Amino acid sequence: MVNPTPYTYENGVYVQGLQNIKPPISFHPLDWEARAKEILPADSFGYTIVPSRLVKAGFPNVKTTLFGQEYDYPIAIAPVGVQRIFHREGEVATATAAHKENVTYILSTASSTSIEDVAIANGNGSRWFQLYWPLNEKNDITVSLLERAKAAGYKVLVVTLDTYILGWRPSDLNNGYNTFLRPDNIGVELGFSDPVFRRQFLEKHRKEVEDDLGTAAAEWAHTIFPGLSHSWDDTKFLQQHWDGPIVLKGIQTVSDAQRAVDAGVQGIVVFNHGGRQQDGGIGALEMLPEIVDAVGSDLEIIFDSGIRGGADVAKALALGAKMVLIGRPYVYGLAVGGEAGVSHVLRCILGDFNLTLHLSGISSASPQHLNRTVLRRMY
Repeated sequence: MVNPTPYTYENGVYVQGLQNIKPPISFHPLDWEARAKEILPADSFGYTIVPSRLVKAGFPNVKTTLFGQEYDYPIAIAPVGVQRIFHREGEVATATAAHKENVTYILSTASSTSIEDVAIANGNGSRWFQLYWPLNEKNDITVSLLERAKAAGYKVLVVTLDTYILGWRPSDLNNGYNTFLRPDNIGVELGFSDPVFRRQFLEKHRKEVEDDLGTAAAEWAHTIFPGLSHSWDDTKFLQQHWDGPIVLKGIQTVSDAQRAVDAGVQGIVVFNHGGRQQDGGIGALEMLPEIVDAVGSDLEIIFDSGIRGGADVAKALALGAKMVLIGRPYVYGLAVGGEAGVSHVLRCILGDFNLTLHLSGISSASPQHLNRTVLRRMY
């Protein structure tokens, strides 16, 4: 069972320290990236928190509510694909850790593990499904993915809008590396395990996916990264085939946020893909307050980009997000320690967040207590 008070994670570490047992993974967020880089092959925000003193209150309530459901923590696992390039257990390790820590897990379409196997690893945990959206000509594949996700207990659909084609990625180009084109299932397992895609591949090539992994990988990559964007009208199709909340990921302007309201979706993720899709784009945090002011009463607003520690979570929530997604830090933890590494990172961020609020005299993560009055902009 998850510890109901994440900040006490430090207590166990100190007790072990009395026996000269030191933690295997650093507690410094910046160390996670450096350590992960040592293991892997070649292949902060301008706000400060203003504390209040002599606030007589217990430890803060850090629950949040989205889409009518209460969540224990206002953080979730961001959908990161190809996790088996970081650790052999990949998405299974992350989904298992998310369940143990009671943190929502979001599965990427670019997973190296099937929808169903990730659901098994996640048990009765909270999980959402992220869609890289095939073109309308492949609507049968889109429906298949959505039906599989619904059957496997994924409750919220997160549709990424900014990756209909891979951006210009100098690091990948330097290494000549595109994982989606390699003759294995990393990044393409959702296609390889999809009955509609498999049937179409067999009809076209007269052989099974396993008989030509390279061709199959390339065709699936082109299916989920087709090179062209959908239109706002196409969201109606998703609404017809998904009976839960729909969240549009990659919104960065007020006008697009307002169009999301008009489209009738339930939420958005303010997100710039960590700068990985488009160089020179505006920072997601820069736009968050404007978007919250424009549509915050009409949509559930989630934030994703640059979260490294508990104070970052607090700042994004104070600016109006209802939930924050954690990306790179848990991947670093996965690379360093598999499931235990992901759990360690989640516990660190949750404990840091809890103590950040407590030491600032902020009694809950709700907008009533955690809002812009506790921030000062420094530039």
